[in-house]
Amino acid sequence: MTKIKKEKETEEPATPGGNEKSYQELIANVNAIAQPLASRKLSKKLYKCVKKASKVKNIRRGVKEVQKFINKGEKGIVVLAGDTLPIDVYCHLPIMCEDRNLPYAYIPSKVDLGSSAGSKRPTCVILIKPHQDYQEAYDECLEEVNNLPKPL
Repeated sequence: MTKIKKEKETEEPATPGGNEKSYQELIANVNAIAQPLASRKLSKKLYKCVKKASKVKNIRRGVKEVQKFINKGEKGIVVLAGDTLPIDVYCHLPIMCEDRNLPYAYIPSKVDLGSSAGSKRPTCVILIKPHQDYQEAYDECLEEVNNLPKPL
């Protein structure tokens, strides 16, 4: 019985047009405060870096946890989802990052951010900490995020 139900569950969501949205469709749902917004290329790099970091268990996810470790002085790249509503949930985090000279960037989708972290639930904020296993990808992302134009 359970095998049949599982097969039905996996088939149903895939049929209505597919789950994958294009980058342009995702950008249409982004908040007004989502600056600096990562490009399509940088978003993919950040998703890969998050995936590698989550395998090593070297990420912080969620507003409370990220905020706590930023206050403690932890270093890394802060990745925020641009389609989070209401904005009040996490609008204070970019200011905290700027005060502590932490690089941060917005990506278009919290669903994609959560799934890249190995979670079934959407995630609006992730802090990627540096580690030797994915240092090359981390450094590349860090350089590109630092080169993004800062909001006024």
